[in-house]
Amino acid sequence: MSTLNTVNITNGTDSITVEGAVKGSAKAWVNFNGTGVVAIRASYNVSSITDNGTGDYTVNFTTALADANYAINGSCSNLSGDNSVSARQFLCPQDPVTARTTSACRVATCYPGTSSAGSGDAANVDVAIFR
Repeated sequence: MSTLNTVNITNGTDSITVEGAVKGSAKAWVNFNGTGVVAIRASYNVSSITDNGTGDYTVNFTTALADANYAINGSCSNLSGDNSVSARQFLCPQDPVTARTTSACRVATCYPGTSSAGSGDAANVDVAIFR
């Protein structure tokens, strides 16, 4: 095995520290169809998505994270393509209902102004994990 030791990565005009690149990069991300048969469109370090019910999903990591102290960020489309205010949804972590683990996290689609997770399936769901 080879080891490369460096402090900065530069492409000519832009530069970043190795620490910034490692700590500032997503440890996992996924774009998936959350309606019908859940299907991953594109991903990094995500092995599968579990459909736990209406608008309730578990993102399973290919390689476990160092610990469960990570940030979950994401978005989703409106319910069934409906653009009315009442159909708008956002993505929220399912904590503390289901604790985060090093191998998976649970997320849900939610309507703004409510605490009801799993409001409805979303055709486009995006989740990014940072640590």
